[in-house]
Amino acid sequence: MKIVVAGMGYVGLSIACLLAQKNSVYAVDIIEEKTERINKRMPIFADDDIERFYASKDLDLQATTRLSETFADADFLVIATPTDYDDVLNHFDTSSIESVLSEASQYFTKAVVVIKSTLPVAYTDKLCEDFPNMRILFSPEFLREGQALYDNLNPSRIIVGVPAGHAELVPDAKAFAGLLAEGAAADRPDGIASPVIPELIVGAAEAEAIKLFANTYLALRVSYFNELDTFAEMRGLSTAEIIEGVSLDPRIGDYYNNPSFGYGGYCLPKDTKQLLANYHSVPQNLIQAIVQANQTRMDYIVSQIIEKNPKLVGIHRLIMKSNSDNFRQSSIQGIMERLKNKGIPFLVYEPLLDENTAYEFEYTKDLQLLKDECDLIIANRASDDLKDVMHKTYSRDLWQRD
Repeated sequence: MKIVVAGMGYVGLSIACLLAQKNSVYAVDIIEEKTERINKRMPIFADDDIERFYASKDLDLQATTRLSETFADADFLVIATPTDYDDVLNHFDTSSIESVLSEASQYFTKAVVVIKSTLPVAYTDKLCEDFPNMRILFSPEFLREGQALYDNLNPSRIIVGVPAGHAELVPDAKAFAGLLAEGAAADRPDGIASPVIPELIVGAAEAEAIKLFANTYLALRVSYFNELDTFAEMRGLSTAEIIEGVSLDPRIGDYYNNPSFGYGGYCLPKDTKQLLANYHSVPQNLIQAIVQANQTRMDYIVSQIIEKNPKLVGIHRLIMKSNSDNFRQSSIQGIMERLKNKGIPFLVYEPLLDENTAYEFEYTKDLQLLKDECDLIIANRASDDLKDVMHKTYSRDLWQRD
């Protein structure tokens, strides 16, 4: 099949690589540097499996900066462009999706459009009204940054949503689900996807809700164990012992329970806000509390830092989690903003910062300088690099896992 994937972020590139094992895939992104690196099989972000694919797989993958009439015979158009949350408008900015659809409507005469970007509930139904000549589906992704391709190869579930009143698209939805399952199986020596991957064909609005509720639950779990940690620290109790005892209940489980400075990254902060916005006129307490809990946690962390009366705070890494190269909405940046507002000076250590970019904070790529100059070092995720300065390091990371 001929498949076009628009948007080369974590979602788009991982799907392009997955599908390019068995199909002709054209990767489209407006940033020329990205497309050049893809064509040269060079990484554009940290993901070990994508680099493995580049080195070992014969991928039928080409990248370009524009949609064009050459794609008129494409079977599928996958849209994976960003949908950042707009705090002023109080919903996702979906303009990039609409832009792709407007352009694609000129060329794509037979392609089924599958949106992978995260959407507000009922948005796909609206798109079908705005673009009546296009066949549009929604398929949520459930990927971790740094492990996006791995999660595509080992999916917990494959979900494709069909817009209300468009039952004729069910076969297309099943076909796309089959392509994803086929791509997962293709990377296995026996060519069999194992274990069996659950596949759900549901309503598009239901699929949109599944995505938002799944990420909001994850945010809830992060917030729960963070508030447990706040309680334990303030009462002089052992957080680790409490979490171990709580998590032995199989209904709770010993996972996703490592305290942090708050949930961050590209998905959880924006998806919780969007779900809350979708609750307009619907009774709720918990969803609002999940959004507010993250702010409360960061306020608490800063209060603990202030109590230590530091002269210069060292910030160890800006990344959202271990083994990531992404700074977007990382919780440590929320801490930095609060420290700045309190007039507390800090120095950032981040080897991934671009020396040609102007930042609104002091930074260094010299870890030893951070250790020498700062009387307090804070780290959202602990690191072996800090073992020699643990006496002046503040982190709530208990087990060095996310």
